[in-house]
Amino acid sequence: MPAFAAAESSYVYCDNGLRCFKAPCPSNSALDLATGTITKGVSIDTSGLPQADEAITAQSDVLYSGKIVVRGSIEHRIQTFTGKEYSLPWLVATRIVRTAKDGERKHCSSH
Repeated sequence: MPAFAAAESSYVYCDNGLRCFKAPCPSNSALDLATGTITKGVSIDTSGLPQADEAITAQSDVLYSGKIVVRGSIEHRIQTFTGKEYSLPWLVATRIVRTAKDGERKHCSSH
């Protein structure tokens, strides 16, 4: 069951260039535009996006390259890897806000 979610904010989510050999992997990060906080090792849940927004994310690499700003919140979910439980961050996206600015993509591997 998901943990209590924080208040919604605007985030730039992307692949940060880190690679690993064992899950959980810190390969993605999300920059909270309101606080400047970067959450590393975050996954994204786009199931709550409006249909038009979900179509945009499904057709290209806009999420993983940090090209868009999404509205949502970070929550922690329990996941099991090789028999061990981890409480991992998830960005629960509720809508696409706008195109990300170059300065907002600095934490991305392909900025």
